[in-house]
Amino acid sequence: MVDLPKKKVGIVSCSGEELPEGTVTRLAALKVLEQLRPADTVTICLPLFLAGGEGDRAFAKFYPTIAIDGCDKRCAARGTEMYSGKPAASIVVTELVTEHGLEKPAGKRRLDAAGLQAVDATAEKMAILVDELLGKGWNRHNGSFVNLPMLTPLTEIGDEGGKEATCSCGSGIPVQKVQIDGQEVTLIALPLIFDQFQAEGKPLSRETGRELFEAVKIYNTVPDNGNEQYQIALLQAYTVFCERETIK
Repeated sequence: MVDLPKKKVGIVSCSGEELPEGTVTRLAALKVLEQLRPADTVTICLPLFLAGGEGDRAFAKFYPTIAIDGCDKRCAARGTEMYSGKPAASIVVTELVTEHGLEKPAGKRRLDAAGLQAVDATAEKMAILVDELLGKGWNRHNGSFVNLPMLTPLTEIGDEGGKEATCSCGSGIPVQKVQIDGQEVTLIALPLIFDQFQAEGKPLSRETGRELFEAVKIYNTVPDNGNEQYQIALLQAYTVFCERETIK
C-alpha cells in the first residue's frame, strides 16, 4: 500500500435553509472545524460534492466522513453514500434534540437560545465521533469499523494557532484521469502509486501492469470485467509518467 496523506475526518453538513436545524448543522460543523478539532477535520462542500467535485469525492471515498443532517431526509448522508460510500457516522439534529431533551430550535438565519444549545450539543457529539474515528479503522468497502492498531489519533505538526476551517479538496489526496476502454476514469491515489512503483524500479512489463491494477483496486472501485483494459491503460499511463520523470 502507498503512503497517503495524514488521516483526517471529513465533515459534510446539510445545506437546507428552510429549517432552523439546517442552520444548526452548519454552525455545529464550523465549531468543530475551527474550534474543537481543527487539526483533525476538513469540510466537504455538499453542493460541490453532489455536482461532481473530484477532491471532495476522492476524500470521502478513502477517509471516514461524518454526515450532519438537520432532519430525517438525511440529504448529506444519502448524497455521500450515493457518490463515495457510506458515511462512517451520521447525526440528525432533530433526533439529537429529542435525545437531549432540548427545546425545538427556532430562527433560520439567527437562532434562538434553544438553537444555540442544539449547536453546542451537535458539535460535542461530532467531536466525540471524530476522536473515535481516528482511533479506529474504517473499511470503506464494507461500511464498518476494523480494528487496526496502526491507526491511532494523529495531530497536525506545526503551528496550531490557526482556526480556519480547511476543505477536503485541499487535503492532499491526488487523483489522475486515465482513458480506459474509451472512457475517462478518475483514479484515487494513482500518482502516489506511480511514484512508489518507480522508486522500487518496477519495469515497464505486463507483470507491472497486473501489480498496478491490484494496487489501484485498493483505493478505487473497478468493474469486474475491466481487468485487462485497466492493466493496459495503467501500464501506458505509468510509461508516460516514467518518461516525464526521466526528462526532469
